[in-house]
Parts: sequence; structure tokens; C-alpha cells
Amino acid sequence: MVEIKEQRLNIKYATNGTGKSTIAMAIKLGVDDHNNGTQDIEILTPFKCIGLDDGKPGVEGIDNLKSTVIFNEEYVDKFVFQPKELLESSNDIFIRDEAYEVGMEEIESHVDTLRKLFKEDQDIDELINDLVEMENSFGKQVKSGIHGSSVMFKALSGGNKVHNIPEGLEDYKGFIQGENSVKWVKWQIDGNAYLEGSDNCPYCVENIQSKKETIKKVSQEYDPKIIENLHKVISVFQRLDKYFSDSTKLEISKFVNCIDGLSEDQIDYLVEIRDQIGRLNRKFANAQRLGFTSLKDVDKVIEVLKEHTIEITLFPHLDSENTREKVNLVNNRINELLDKAGQLQECIAKQKQHIKNLIRDNNDDINSFLRNAGYHYKVTLKEDEGGNYKLKLLDNEANMEVSNVKERLSFGERNALALVLFMYDAIKKRPDVIILDDPISSFDKNKKYAIIDMLFSKEKAFRGKTILMLIHDFEPLIDMLLHHTDRFEVPFATFVDNNNGEIMEKEITREDIKAFIEIIKDNIYSDIHVINRLVYLRRLFEITTNKGWGYQLLSNLFKKREIPLVYEENNCREMTVDEIQEGHNEINKDIPDFDYNNLMITVTDRNKMVELYNNSGNNYEKLHLYRILFADSKGLESKVIRKFINEAFHLENDYIYQLNPSKYQLVPQYVIDECDQHIRSLN
Repeated sequence: MVEIKEQRLNIKYATNGTGKSTIAMAIKLGVDDHNNGTQDIEILTPFKCIGLDDGKPGVEGIDNLKSTVIFNEEYVDKFVFQPKELLESSNDIFIRDEAYEVGMEEIESHVDTLRKLFKEDQDIDELINDLVEMENSFGKQVKSGIHGSSVMFKALSGGNKVHNIPEGLEDYKGFIQGENSVKWVKWQIDGNAYLEGSDNCPYCVENIQSKKETIKKVSQEYDPKIIENLHKVISVFQRLDKYFSDSTKLEISKFVNCIDGLSEDQIDYLVEIRDQIGRLNRKFANAQRLGFTSLKDVDKVIEVLKEHTIEITLFPHLDSENTREKVNLVNNRINELLDKAGQLQECIAKQKQHIKNLIRDNNDDINSFLRNAGYHYKVTLKEDEGGNYKLKLLDNEANMEVSNVKERLSFGERNALALVLFMYDAIKKRPDVIILDDPISSFDKNKKYAIIDMLFSKEKAFRGKTILMLIHDFEPLIDMLLHHTDRFEVPFATFVDNNNGEIMEKEITREDIKAFIEIIKDNIYSDIHVINRLVYLRRLFEITTNKGWGYQLLSNLFKKREIPLVYEENNCREMTVDEIQEGHNEINKDIPDFDYNNLMITVTDRNKMVELYNNSGNNYEKLHLYRILFADSKGLESKVIRKFINEAFHLENDYIYQLNPSKYQLVPQYVIDECDQHIRSLN
């Protein structure tokens, strides 16, 4: 079980292999499953339990948690170092804070009357849609004329044979001009395939030999796609009829119904109509989108508003009573805005200054971190064409934007920057719990401190948030609990131990972080077994470079030599009686009950040493008892574990300050399990 205190930094310190990542993912998936009704946590099912009803993972005590975010490799892959910005949705994260939203609402309240006009007047909405459809029917713009692949060109270039039935096909008029003309022409053309096999009609079975050429002429004169395009164009023209001037309506009706197709003059005329439709459409669209982005040039608000008014005389093809009515509605609302332009200018100026401050502050904070951590890059929030801000990375020396950030940055640079960007993202999302899964262990000391300073000491950081940080690096605890309590809020720190699948934790306070010499002295004068106390005393002699006769005597005891030896250069000799006595005197100052001969009986008695090992409740002391027990033999067969025991695992060499190994299980359980198994095999 692990405890998480709300609105505090919760640090869980544990050795590698404890299951920190599993704990982090279990909490994240447990919360997600609880709130979404999913069962994703089952991916954490132990292999031995797969397919069984028992052993399925679960998390208790999370009922009040609604959301979590977790910093891990998956987060970096999904959200950081995107092609167009360093962090996905950086505009929302860095710019759109509460004050920004209030400012936007204030600006929108001024232009709301214009916005409501477009929302509430259905005729204007229909007009805009029809203008868009008509403009689209002209296809892509070309330097002159109408694009050959456009609906307009395909519909009218060959003439209107629906209105003007070709000679000889008059009998089909009802079908060609009917509501289902497109389907009928397609059906008639598809039926041509049946004419070659017989002289009889495939539908009525009457002889049609004399009519075959007339029947085939339908497919020669008509294409169902052209008819469909023609219907579309005519339909739009009819819908827009009330918006065209009288003279334009007359001209359109002439060449839309012309059998000869479009002349060059008619094409030029249509291009004029297209251009005016496009310009009027953009006028309406710009008025519809009127807001902070289009008005943020605060010194030109009045000028911009005037530019949004529509002068209908500049659109002669669309100068009708209906168009004027809609244009006047828009112009009246813009004039209302002009009457209160001063208030609008003030709101826009205030919003622009707020955005400027946000950009400056966010840039400064991140760039300060990059400098302090020794990275030769900087960031900037850059505005794009749509008025949104994207976070970009720049090289300091060239002052150029860095493309392909993932490839250009080193592994450490990517992780450090990603962690800082995650902080901003997590603060914006406001989850109930923020999880950091071993985020800083791979960095050197300077970068570690720069990161924790950025994450936990700044005002706009994780202060006051519920944070779960799992680490196997002791240094952050030294900084936050001991050295820099003035910069950091005191975290709730615990040591997490995994004993054969059972998770237990023990709180770590400021008083628990001590120099190793202080820890040694505490243990020397504790009530643990005298052999363990002597182990600590020998380490004290080593650390203080006091390798006198007391140190020599203890080394001989742990190597189980009945006659103590001393090595001098390349020679080995027995310690003299005086040297042994001097060693006793030196040891007795700290451990009065020390007696070499009596303790030699204990260390050479395998049964007593095994009993002492089994009764010891601390892994660190068990490790040293194991080393004494097998000082005269090779011990474990595993070379890796033996190297770990004999050489690699010197806890006291890791940091100047550390935890007392007699209180916290700093030796990984899997090492002790190997030792236990070896000792059991002796019986």
C-alpha cells in the first residue's frame, strides 16, 4: 500500500526493481478504468495469472480521483516534439489562461450583435451558402475564362439541350425535361446494349427496327453527367435569382437556355459574375468572423471596421433589393460597433498586452531553465497565420528554428525539455493526480537540480498540486528535505520496499537524512548484535582513514583468522601481543564488550552465524553477515550477485548524505533472496 497526500509532492524513493513503473501505471489505469468503465489495467496481470480468475490486478482507494496524467515515454511520443510545434496544443497551454478567456469574452460581447445577425438571420446564412456553391461551380480560378473541368463549363459549354430538344428527339421531350431526366438518360443509354441482339424492344417486345437510329441518337446527344451539372447550375441560379440585378437575371436566362453553348463574351460575363460573387462572399465571411484576430491592430480598429462595411454599388451584378436588405443589416451592425470603437479598442489593447506578457513570461521561464541546465537552445511562442501561437525551438548561436527536433536533440536534452513541457500541460489540464515515473535519474547533478527547481520551486509550477514522483535517485530528497527547504515545499517522502510482492513504505523526514559517519556512529551505539556494530565500526575506521590496530584486528575477525595477521608491503606476519592489545583498546572505546577470542568462536560457528543471519531484520546487515559467513569460501555461484555483494554495493559511497541502512531496506530484496536460498541449501 502507498499513501498519497493531497495538494503535496509525494516522493516515493525505492531501489530499482521495486516496481515503481508498475505502481505508476496501476494508479493511472485504475483511475481511467474506474471513470470510463474500461478494464485496461488487466494489461498489468502477472504472467502466472493470465487466464485465471484470481490474480487480476486492481487498485483500491481511488474512488475520489477523476483524472490523472503521467509523464513517461508514451507521453513524450504522443504529445512532445510535434512537426509544427514543440508541444501539442501549445496555444491552449501557454496562452489561453483564465484572464485570456475573460478578455476574449469581453471583446466578443462587443461584436456579439454582429455575430448574432449571422446566426439568427436564416436568409443571410442561405445567401452565403448559395454564394459559396455558385463560386465553387466555377472551379479553380484561371487567368482568363472558366476552368474546363468546372461544373459551370461542363454544363453550359455545349449548349442547353434540355431546354432546346435536338431535331428528331421531340418525342422524348417529356423524359428529357422531366424531374428524373438524369436517371432516364442513364437508363436509356444503358439499354443500348440490348438493341443489337434483336429488332424488338427489350421492354415492350414490339418491332423497333425503323427506330433504332433515333433511339441511339439520345446517347449521342446527351450525357447524364452533363445534364446533372446543368440542373445544379440552373438550380443555384434560380435560388440566387432574387439577389441578381434585373439586367443580370435577363442575361443569365439568355445564355443558360442557349442551344449553341457559351460565346467568349458570355464567358467573360460569367467571370464578372463569379468575381463579384466571390468578393461579396468574402465580405460576408469577414464580417461573420470579425473578432480579436481581425481587430488586434488596435491603432486601426476604426479603419478595419470601416473596411468590413459593404458598398453594394461595387457589386452591380448583385445589386438587387434583396441583396441591399441583407447588406444594410450587416452595415448597420458594423456602424453600431463604430459608435463604441473606443471601448473595443481598450479591450483589444488590454488583451494584446496580456498575450505579450504571457509570451514573455513563458519564454523567460523555459529559457532560464535551459540556460541553468546548460542547454544551448531557447524557445519562443510564435504566432501563425490563424492567430494561434506555436511553441518553437531555436538554436542559440544561429537564432534559427530547429526542425526535426527529435533527431537534433540528444536523449538527455529531449527528456529534460519534455519534462518541463509536461509540467505546463499538466497544470493546464488540472488532473487530480500528476504522476512522474522516475523522471530525473539519468541526469547529472546540475541538471537534476535545474529540473526539480523548475518543477517544484517556481510559482507557476507544481506547487500545491497533488504529485506522485517515483524515484530511485536519493539526491532530490537531499535537496528538498535537507539543503533547500527555503526553496521547496516540504514533500511527503517515503521509502518503498517490495518484499516478495508485498509493497510497504516508511516515511522519510529531514532527521532521517544524515552524513554516513553520523549514521555509523548511531549504529555503533545501538542495541543491534555486536558483530553488526563492529561492521559499522570498521567502516568508520575506513572512512576516517584510521587503519590502525583496531581496524587490522576487525579485518582479521571478519576473515575468521584465529591468529591475527598483518600485511606490510609484500610481507605477512602475525600481529604481536602488544598490537592485539592496542587494537582491543581502540575498539573498546566504542564497543566495551569486544573480545576477539570470544567473537572468533561465534564467527567460525556456521550454525550461530546462520541463526544470526536469519534473525536479522535488515537487509544491509544480512548482507554483511553473509560476507562474514562465507569469508573463507566462494559463497554464491552467481558471479553477478557475488560482485554485487563484495564490490558494487557500497551504499555509503553513493552520497555524502543518506538514509540509515539499518532502518531502511536499501539492499534489493532479490539479492537477499539469493543469499537466503544459498544458506538454505547448506542444510
